[in-house]
Amino acid sequence: MCWAGKMMLGTFSILLALVLAAAAAACEFGPFPDRATGIVCRMTKPAALLLNQETAQVIQAAFRNAKFPNITGERSMRLLGRVAYGLSNIQVNDLSIERSEVELKEDNAIHISIKNVTALFKGTLTYGYAGAWFLQLFHSVDFEIESSIDLQLSINLMCQKDQVAPDTSGCYLTFHKLTLHLQGDKQPGWLKQLFTDFISFTLKLVLKREVCKEINTVAQTLTNFILDIAANFVRDKDIIVDISVASDPVIKTGYIESHHKGLVLYKNKSSVLSDSVFSPSLLTESRMLYFWLSEHSLSSLAAAAFLDGRLVLNLRGEKLQELFEMEDTEVQRKAVQRIFQGTSYNDSVAKVWSLTQPQISLQPEGTVVRSLVAVEVSILLAGEEPLVALYMEKEITVTIQATYAEKKLILQPVDSSVEIKVFKCTADPSGEDSSIQSFLQHMILVAGIPEVTSSIGSALTSLMNNKRLDLFDIINPEIITRQGYVIVQLDFGFPSHLLLNFLENSL
Repeated sequence: MCWAGKMMLGTFSILLALVLAAAAAACEFGPFPDRATGIVCRMTKPAALLLNQETAQVIQAAFRNAKFPNITGERSMRLLGRVAYGLSNIQVNDLSIERSEVELKEDNAIHISIKNVTALFKGTLTYGYAGAWFLQLFHSVDFEIESSIDLQLSINLMCQKDQVAPDTSGCYLTFHKLTLHLQGDKQPGWLKQLFTDFISFTLKLVLKREVCKEINTVAQTLTNFILDIAANFVRDKDIIVDISVASDPVIKTGYIESHHKGLVLYKNKSSVLSDSVFSPSLLTESRMLYFWLSEHSLSSLAAAAFLDGRLVLNLRGEKLQELFEMEDTEVQRKAVQRIFQGTSYNDSVAKVWSLTQPQISLQPEGTVVRSLVAVEVSILLAGEEPLVALYMEKEITVTIQATYAEKKLILQPVDSSVEIKVFKCTADPSGEDSSIQSFLQHMILVAGIPEVTSSIGSALTSLMNNKRLDLFDIINPEIITRQGYVIVQLDFGFPSHLLLNFLENSL
């Protein structure tokens, strides 16, 4: 019935908006990988620029969490003999970043340029030398190192075991300033200058190695974090959407695009997609984030929901009253009285469920859902078996349009038709009372389908919020259906507090 299409469209169009664009490379694909594409994600340059604003937090976390080893060295000096030194307990203080820039290159890489990273390194310097006249001196003093660094990152997106993995081996540090101060004295004497010369080269190598290693660790940790969120968003009990990559990435100067299988797995069974109609020309670059979803993926979700027994809705009490008392007319009152036999709505229940797997068709006017649906109204009698007052089977065709606003999924039926196949009613045993059948037909179209639509929309909103979608700022999302596919396009605001909390708790 209609709620199958609502669940399919709502789940994909909103939940997948969290799976930020990722790409893949170095994986084995079939001979025609494009034909196996069920979901496409495109993140455009404006989105990359927005996410780049969070780069400073990631770099700061990398510097703070880098484990700097002790640095030792020695050198023979004329007259002074052998001079040895060691730097220990190295820590980073007072870190700041002037600006960060990002570029998308068609060499399948994301280039990030971080300008003027200033940091103050503190620790302990121990040094000693054996003079030419066998004079030995050993000292241990606190030190500070003022630094100014430019950081260049070239991030390649790779595929490992059908999942995304960032390669940050293209990490380069350029030092504009590296000044050693001993015991807080800002005017180094000849000895301090001597150690600055000794230490400078080694320190640069150590900083580059440890900072770049930590950046790679942070990047991988964040990737795993995003993938875990994505996997959780497209999994609900036995229904799983396979978002493993289907083909190589596409990186243009204006966007990053990744292709995913989008197959639905239900109890270890999955369908096969081999005729995808995706084309890059179907997406533009005017919004920050795009998702292209195939009709196959939505139909597979409808099938899984049906097999899992989810296409069932029970109505009672006020909801049941609203359904049957949509109009205050004499005909309506008489029909309701005869059907419910004077029983209170609180002592009755209406069950609506899909008898057959819903058929999904994506069209320009919306998502068209066809299904054979049963409706059963039972009267609950104290101490007795429920009395079935009404049972119907009806063929329903409904066209649904989906929107997302104020952190709620709204599913609106815009066109529907109902054909009753089976009709049994205690108030009309012969099935010849046209007034009852006319009332029920009108009630289903005017109130029944919208009520089911609203109920499933609310349930899906609750499901999405339980998966933390409401923490993200989704701006002006549009859900556009075309023949055979749907496009979700939106702008977004990144919740910085989520990244900060994650980095603080994970590193």
